[in-house]
Amino acid sequence: MASAKVFIFAAADATDESHRMLEQEGCDLVIGKAGWETPRGDNEEEMRGMARGAHALIGTSIRSSPISRRIMMSSPELRVVSKYTIGVDDIDVDAATELGILVTHAPTESNWGAVAEGTIAMMLMLLRRLRQRDEQVKAGRWRDPSLTGTYLGSRASDGYPGITIGIIGMGRIGRRVSNLLRPWNLRFIGYDPYVSDDVFTAHNVTRVELPALLSTSDVVTLHVVLTPETRNLIAAPQLALMKPSAVLVNTSRGGVVDEDALAAALRAGKLDAAALDVFAEEPLQPESPLRPLGNRVLLSPHMVSANAGGGLGGLGEGVRWATESVLAALRGQVPDHVYNQEAIPQWQERFLGRAVLAG
Repeated sequence: MASAKVFIFAAADATDESHRMLEQEGCDLVIGKAGWETPRGDNEEEMRGMARGAHALIGTSIRSSPISRRIMMSSPELRVVSKYTIGVDDIDVDAATELGILVTHAPTESNWGAVAEGTIAMMLMLLRRLRQRDEQVKAGRWRDPSLTGTYLGSRASDGYPGITIGIIGMGRIGRRVSNLLRPWNLRFIGYDPYVSDDVFTAHNVTRVELPALLSTSDVVTLHVVLTPETRNLIAAPQLALMKPSAVLVNTSRGGVVDEDALAAALRAGKLDAAALDVFAEEPLQPESPLRPLGNRVLLSPHMVSANAGGGLGGLGEGVRWATESVLAALRGQVPDHVYNQEAIPQWQERFLGRAVLAG
């Protein structure tokens, strides 16, 4: 039996342990230029060549050329596109589904849980003005009243009501944010048209429509996947609804926020600050209007989930899950963590029980 071909379009395992696992099962590997540290690699034509004859594609996020229909059509035997990460916005999932190709991802708690914790850390950094205080002391200054922080929770002693956190997207991460902050006695409001009322109630979040959330919240935090519906979900009209004292936190996907509109709102003082771990183009371009905004923005290089024991780095959870998904598909089995479940029936007709591994 001929070897199975696996194209690793964006590697993330510096130890190569997952690569050895695939090779030991009889896979021939082709490895592209992109990786977790450098999400830009091969262009579409180069990737089409490397994907030719592949039975599986696997990798972390890639920004130079998403996994397009043309790339997937380079191999009639392609069975699975497997991500080391949660997000699949860099894959044409609709095309994969039409072609009968499974898309798997890795919603590991070490990843999404870390995003929730990182969201709160960024939020606190802005509300407490910690960077500015650090700069003051290092510059030899002391106690600038303009650096008074925000007290988050309600206080019984003087009737202070606490701030309102607006959560857009009540999936795993949004729910974890509310759970972690619950002891702080905050008010939570949320918007997610795809989640039941029971989920909101269970996590102490009041359901509201998006305009009400934006106009009421002191902090707006985004936890949605990037789809045509959510692209530029937060643009100039939405930013205009927010309080001038409010802060925006985006740890979901860069395309959810119109960065030009955000920069304009911050420059005009229509918004107090923003914290961003994700950007429309990554790495962040030198000419980005966000760069010159100083302490108005807290910028992070899309690594809020990068923590010790996390899903990436060596044979972390995400790498292991994705590798196991590829091996299952190559054995003719439906893997775990299939994102496009609607593709499974067609996939089973084509590949169920048909192994392409040498062993």
